[in-house]
Amino acid sequence: MTDEEGIRSPLHDAQLAAGAEIIWEDGWPWAMKVGDDAVAEYEAIRTTTGIWDLFSTCKYEVTGSDAVRLVQRRFTNDLSAVDAGAVRYGAFVNADGSMIDDGNVYKHSDTKLWVFINTADMEEWFRETADGLDATIRHRTADWPMISVQGPTSRDLLQGLTDAPLGDLRYFRFWPEPVKVGGVTATVLRTGFSGELGFELVTEADSVLTLWEALTEAGGKPFGLEAVDIARVEAGMIIIALDYMPGEGSPYDVSLDRFIKPGTECVAAEALAEIATAPPKRLKTLKMEGDTVPEVGLAVTRASEEVGTLTSPVSSPRFGTIGLAVLASEAAVDGTQVQVGGVPATVAPLSVYDPAKQRPRS
Repeated sequence: MTDEEGIRSPLHDAQLAAGAEIIWEDGWPWAMKVGDDAVAEYEAIRTTTGIWDLFSTCKYEVTGSDAVRLVQRRFTNDLSAVDAGAVRYGAFVNADGSMIDDGNVYKHSDTKLWVFINTADMEEWFRETADGLDATIRHRTADWPMISVQGPTSRDLLQGLTDAPLGDLRYFRFWPEPVKVGGVTATVLRTGFSGELGFELVTEADSVLTLWEALTEAGGKPFGLEAVDIARVEAGMIIIALDYMPGEGSPYDVSLDRFIKPGTECVAAEALAEIATAPPKRLKTLKMEGDTVPEVGLAVTRASEEVGTLTSPVSSPRFGTIGLAVLASEAAVDGTQVQVGGVPATVAPLSVYDPAKQRPRS
């Protein structure tokens, strides 16, 4: 279904009825908040279970005997030893090492992958490096609605809606074969974008409203971008066009080091290996004084010298005024004193919430 702004989510009317404020990005809808209290939505993510319409997450299906190689040529993480049901996060890059997108790769088999990223209509970009490969890539975003279920009680809530043993599904794994959840068939992914225990459910357009209603009736609280923005900044998670601009920097600029593996078929392997010897920029958290949230894009300075850019500022109920910032490597040291628009700030670890990432693995 289309709208004057773009393609509607199958949950469009249900979200509007709940008070959602919808925005459109490149023709795809996102709820900014669902109701009038984004902080309450954030607290649901942190303390109970929040649910998020991820219809607009850009989804691709890659099939063929060389499916893994097609994705690997653009992907910085290593897919060579990945088994069915595994998920890998990483950056998608040009040959010069410039970062175009980031996201997850889900392996169904040696001949079938899902690629979930931020940008639609990227098939031709993937095909630019697919010479000689037996593989096909299809854009499936509108075909596969997805709901994110995030929070410390998310497993218990979902377990009440399915007979599948959710406790057996480890972090960054998924079940290639769909199961019944809330009375509908869904593929269950043990992934999320909150820094909490969570799952994501992929289903069909004619089933997703039934699933959404089952989740809300079980106690899931709908949330939108304003709530998840607080949670993901606390957890040090990046967003395209805020923390990086496609084609304007490398994955090292946003500290994705552990997701860049040497020795793969990635077209940027050589360029990234050179950058790795001395990355010029790093992504860190800034803890800022005062209650005023500064504007995105303000310069970060130290002793009147510009040393970086504020990319994602928020007001956190748990940490006060914080933000992600891309900093020159020499300034990206915990405890370094800097300023943002004249306001004192301190460089802190990238994830100020659960730095060891134990909560998503719980």
